Amino acid sequence: GEPVALRGHGIRVRPPERSRDYRVFGFMSNDISAEINKGIAIASTAREMRRTREAGEKIVLVAGPAIVHSGGDVPLARLVREGWIDTVLTGNAFAVHDMEKSIVGTSLGVCQMSGRAVEGGSRNHLFTINAVNRRGGIRQAVESGLLTSGVMYECVRRPIPFVLAGSIRDDGPLKDVITDVVAAQKAYVEALRDCGMCLMLASALHAISVGNLLPARVRTVCVDMTESVPVKLSNRGTMQAIGLVT
Repeated sequence: GEPVALRGHGIRVRPPERSRDYRVFGFMSNDISAEINKGIAIASTAREMRRTREAGEKIVLVAGPAIVHSGGDVPLARLVREGWIDTVLTGNAFAVHDMEKSIVGTSLGVCQMSGRAVEGGSRNHLFTINAVNRRGGIRQAVESGLLTSGVMYECVRRPIPFVLAGSIRDDGPLKDVITDVVAAQKAYVEALRDCGMCLMLASALHAISVGNLLPARVRTVCVDMTESVPVKLSNRGTMQAIGLVT
């Protein structure tokens, strides 16, 4: 339903004027570096989340499995539980690692209490997939008492919608995963309606994918261990983007 320009000498673009008020998306746009004060950026991001909520727009989370490996799943689950996340877009890996931690206490076979590899822990990943699939899916795993904590658990309990997009490298995968990538992309598009802010945490694959689907006006926060991911995101036309390298 949007007009499309097919020909002509050009299009005059008038970028919106930036507010004179201090805003994190003003001072950090296109300034991607590990050498920034992350406390300021994170606190400012929290304020932007409040503004997004007050404007009646959705906050969408794009999550990668490193969140679980690094222990970030606990505060993230709290954000979901307290209503700060409206939609979760991710893939097979994040959901499995998150539920593996809840069911057997490991993530990719590494104990999440001691940080040590568990003997035979490499089986836990597929054990989790099979256990959840035998219940019929993630929602049924929560209802049956198999899943008692974690981000996916909070998504079901709240409830908030989630979309798991498949990849050619998935093992399993979970029954909830949409293995047709075209169908998964359409589900992502539908889930992104009315999105005002997007948090992209530790997932190059899904962050770039969602970045290609978002209007440039949507405020995005991309956190990754390498600068290339937020740089790629900004290169694809995301004008309101913060990149945190950590």
